[in-house]
Amino acid sequence: MNLPFDVGISPTLHIRGLIANRNIKKGEVVERAPVVLISKKEEEHLKKTVLWKYYYEWSNKHHVIVLGYGSLYNHSYEPNVRYGFNFKWKVLVYKAIKPIKKGEELMVNYNWDPDNKDPVDDFLMDFNAHMKA
Repeated sequence: MNLPFDVGISPTLHIRGLIANRNIKKGEVVERAPVVLISKKEEEHLKKTVLWKYYYEWSNKHHVIVLGYGSLYNHSYEPNVRYGFNFKWKVLVYKAIKPIKKGEELMVNYNWDPDNKDPVDDFLMDFNAHMKA
């Protein structure tokens, strides 16, 4: 898959993010990211690592760490990308939910539903302070 984005610096958050390297059409798949399943029984151990900020809820039995670029999408309450679960193939599929122009950042709502305005946990919004060292 020829990815329609590059890793760059978010123009709004000034941290690492995904920037469109060409125009992206609404409905276009921008990435299919494989996942690593982690038993929820291991959550206590996961919380002791930096990976705690990057995992996704998957099922009532598992969390996942997303490979590819899945952990680099930044949060927005006005996202232009939505992720969906493909349980059969164990991937997250990221699709544009509106046209994205070259140079724009690709962003998802961490609450999954693009219209969900519930506050996101503060620990997710420290703008990757652990990466600044």
